[in-house]
Amino acid sequence: MKIAFVFPGQGSQYVGMGRQLWNDFDEVKTLYKEASEALGHDIKKLSFNGPLEELNKTFRTQPCILTASIAAYRVLTSKGVFPYVVAGHSLGEYSAIVAADVLPFKEAVKLTEKRGKFMQESVPEGKGLMAAVMGLDRNSVDEVCLNVKTGYVSPANYNSPGQIVIAGERTAVEDAMKLAKIAGAKRVVPLAVSAPSHCTLMVEASNRLAELLNTIEFRNSGVSVVNNADAMFLNNAEKIKLSLIKQLNSPLLWEDSIRNIVDNGINTFIEVGPGKTLSGLIKRIEPSARLFNVEDTDSLNKTLKELRS
Repeated sequence: MKIAFVFPGQGSQYVGMGRQLWNDFDEVKTLYKEASEALGHDIKKLSFNGPLEELNKTFRTQPCILTASIAAYRVLTSKGVFPYVVAGHSLGEYSAIVAADVLPFKEAVKLTEKRGKFMQESVPEGKGLMAAVMGLDRNSVDEVCLNVKTGYVSPANYNSPGQIVIAGERTAVEDAMKLAKIAGAKRVVPLAVSAPSHCTLMVEASNRLAELLNTIEFRNSGVSVVNNADAMFLNNAEKIKLSLIKQLNSPLLWEDSIRNIVDNGINTFIEVGPGKTLSGLIKRIEPSARLFNVEDTDSLNKTLKELRS
């Protein structure tokens, strides 16, 4: 069976994520210890106990989600389930490249914290905003953004048919949210992220990330990584590195990525990490897809049972 592992990004975090796996598996205890040593603070305490407002800060969120996702990945693969291809949504692309052996976990957890800091410093907290627009097609959302006159806003994530995320300066995004409702959007929801990614406000962060990545050695991937920026199957280390730089200030092509995976004969997806956000998106993109998730011991056991049957 060809299986795609997909890894969630920011917005999927919640206080308590990873706790059950930590309680039940020694390899997860080891992983959280590695993460805390690499970062110099107790990532387990923040992930398991919060407070949520601290966990929601971009530079905190990113290594916490990465660690929870790789914990789920390590436990799942220890049970004999392996991916044919991997993909991650935004931050989740870093979990994907760890799973594909492009980058060691310790290197990735430090990298995601720095990425979060670069993002936050590019746009001070409260100055930017992201919002999900439900019920409008791509052309309609593009037009809404073009009609905003109060600042910069643009499409950031093409998530699924009828769900597109916009990002930009707070006032401009708020005005775009109003225009989207007038244009017929079913719902418009601000997102729990503290920096507006995948838009040109992240150019400075992208440049700083490029400088950092040039000091880090990447390996060619063990399994193909379908990237956010181009929705392409990648294995080459240098191309993956360049893709991570481009990803930060370019629209995220999640719908295109999933369609490309399905077009290559892969119809089974396991969401590896906190939440089921990606499963919901994939269901709208490809209704026939077989969907599973692993974020704790209960979902692990359920997924293993259903895969075996």
